[in-house]
Amino acid sequence: MRKLLMHWRNRAMSRRAHTSIAFTAALAALLPSCANHPSSTTQPSTLAPPYASKQTTLYVFRLNPGADLRRELEAYTKSNRLSAAVIVSAVGSLTKATLRLAEEPNPTNFDGPFEIVSLVGTLSPDGPHLHIAIADKTGRTIGGHLLDGCTIRTTAEIAIAVPSGLRFERKLDPQTGYRELSIQSD
Repeated sequence: MRKLLMHWRNRAMSRRAHTSIAFTAALAALLPSCANHPSSTTQPSTLAPPYASKQTTLYVFRLNPGADLRRELEAYTKSNRLSAAVIVSAVGSLTKATLRLAEEPNPTNFDGPFEIVSLVGTLSPDGPHLHIAIADKTGRTIGGHLLDGCTIRTTAEIAIAVPSGLRFERKLDPQTGYRELSIQSD
C-alpha cells in the first residue's frame, strides 16, 4: 500500500495543479500510518503462499429463467474445461433459494423473489465453493453456501475470471474436516 501511495504522490507532484498539491498533502498525511500497516510487513506464517497468474481470461454469460444457479456454474466449469476460476461478478434474481447457513449441517430453503446481492467463490473440476447473499423485497439480506435449488427468476449475469497456469483442487483438510482449496501451478 505504501508503494501505491508513493506512486500517486509522485504522479501528483509532477502535475503542479492546485488540486494535485492538496491531494499530495492528504497522501503525505497517510504515509506515516502506512509504514505500520500490517500489509507493509511480512505475512504471518499461517497464510498459504500466494500464487500469481500472468494472464486471466474473463468469461461473461447469462443464465435464463428456471435454471439452477449452482448446477449451471458446475456445468459451465466442466463444459469449458476450467481448471481454476473465480466469480468476479453476478447479478440477477431468484424465485427460491437453498443455502447452508453458518454452523448449520442441513440446507435451509427460502421462497422468493430475491435479488442476488453478491455471489463469490471459486470453481474447480473438484467442485465449487460458493457463497451467496440475497435480498428479499423488504431489503432483508441473508447469505450462506450456495446449494442446488437456487432457481433463476429473470436472469443471472455472471462474470468468471480464469487465471492461466493455475489449477484449483479441493482436498480434505484434517484441521477443518472439509475439502478445502488447494492451488497448484501448471
